Amino acid sequence: MRHLSFDLSDGSDDILTLDAMASTRAPEHAAVMAEVEQVLAWARAEFGGRQGPVEDGNAWDHELLVQHEDGGWVTVTLTLSASPEFADAFRAVFVAPEDE
Repeated sequence: MRHLSFDLSDGSDDILTLDAMASTRAPEHAAVMAEVEQVLAWARAEFGGRQGPVEDGNAWDHELLVQHEDGGWVTVTLTLSASPEFADAFRAVFVAPEDE
């Protein structure tokens, strides 16, 4: 990942949150969205059929926000709600050991 860097936060209800945000100029927006799609494609492939509200027993869910701002900036925010199983698998694929 060049543009997205995820932060993990623990919830008191065994639901973890992975948040990433990237703010780039419009010409770089496609690269950011390619990273978003890479993450979502991985999640669908590894946890297919298990997407939905984590509090209802699913493994993961996501929210994607794209905001076009003044000056040609585009801010992308990707939030993943995750079960511990999903978060562990995510970290194994997308988080370098030195970043933990």
